[in-house]
Formats: sequence, C-alpha cells, structure tokens
Amino acid sequence: MSRILLLEDDLSLINGLSFAFRKQGFELAVARTLKEADSLWADGKYDLLVLDVSLPDGTGFEFCKKVRQVSKVPIIFLTAADEEMDIIMGLDIGGDDYITKPFKLGVLVSRVNALLRRAKDFSSSDTQLESNGIKVLLLQGQVFKNGELLELTAAEYKLLCLFMRNPNMVLTKEKILGKLWDCDGNYIDSSTLTVYMRRLRMKIEDNPGDPQMLLTVRGMGYKWNVTG
Repeated sequence: MSRILLLEDDLSLINGLSFAFRKQGFELAVARTLKEADSLWADGKYDLLVLDVSLPDGTGFEFCKKVRQVSKVPIIFLTAADEEMDIIMGLDIGGDDYITKPFKLGVLVSRVNALLRRAKDFSSSDTQLESNGIKVLLLQGQVFKNGELLELTAAEYKLLCLFMRNPNMVLTKEKILGKLWDCDGNYIDSSTLTVYMRRLRMKIEDNPGDPQMLLTVRGMGYKWNVTG
C-alpha cells in the first residue's frame, strides 16, 4: 500500500482527495499547515507528497526545499496559479509534477499513479550512470564531472539522468515532458525546455557554445551523444 502525505488547508478539497485516495487503496496522512507537515514528515515514511503551494503559515515550495535536502520522494504541487515562473520554480526546487485548481480528482489520481510507477522503475534500476566523463550516483542524487561535484537543480538532474539512460537516442520534447513531468506541454513549452537545456549545458559541457554531449537535433529533439 502506497503512503501519501497531503499538505492542503482547504477542507472541502481535503475531503474530496481523502475519499479519492483511499478509494484507490492509498494510505493517507493530512497536514493543513507547514508546522503539521514538519511533525508528520520523516524520510522514507511516505511514497509520494501532494503539496498545496499557498498555506496559512508559508508555501509548499518551502516544504519541498526542506524535503529535497534528504529525499527524492515524488512531489506533486497543487495551486491556483498557472504562471509559468511559478511552475518553473516548483520544478527547479524538486517538484515532479504540477496541477492547477480546479482539477478533476481522477486526473490527479492518474498523475499520482504515474509518478508512483515511475519512482518504482527508477529505484529498481542501476545505482550509477556514467559516460562522457559524467558520473551520476543515483542513490545519493549526486553528479560529478571528471571527479568534481556539480550543483544541479532537481529539474536539471532529472533531465541529465533521462538523457544518460538513453545514449545516442533522439528524445522529442513530448517524450521528455512525459518522462519527467507528466504534463502535456501547456505550461512547460519549447522555450522553457530550451532554457533548461541551455542551463544544463552550461554546467556539463566544456564549451557550452559548441556542445559535444548534449546535442540539438533540428526538427526532432535532443540527443545525449556518447563521445567515447
């Protein structure tokens, strides 16, 4: 049975989500404030977090940052805001998906199930990725370039892992979005994805202006080019 922590202050939404999650067989714990969430949270105790962004004593972003210091547990943000910068912030600090209110309960449940499946697949794979002088330690969530630790955001880390798991394969924008964020591109559009790619290249390429590892394949997508 999967365990979910819901951080939400709207009672009517709590009631609806509680019914939907328990109907799916999930074990649910509910916090209405950051303080309550802090008291409930323990790394490894939950399989997925659902966090409202706006809370009486802070934001879900704050709680996400705290969790990401110690855990890679999947996180979905709930919010009434659909501003692109809010969405980028949520993904950058470690959110795995983002759904705006109002939403259908069935849609959220589908996203939750997809994230749980993805997390299970991820954890059952190898513990290390390595090519082009880049080494990813999956259990620690660390990335090294030629032995030097790199500082990547959560979104950059997930992008890099996706490419390194699919060497020399062209990945379309749709596949990247589907694999990483389970969204349809309405919020994370081509220009936003381009920003992520540019930032990742700045950190892993010797010459970001002439990338040799993370290539753009015009009209098709991107490719992790294994150079030897």
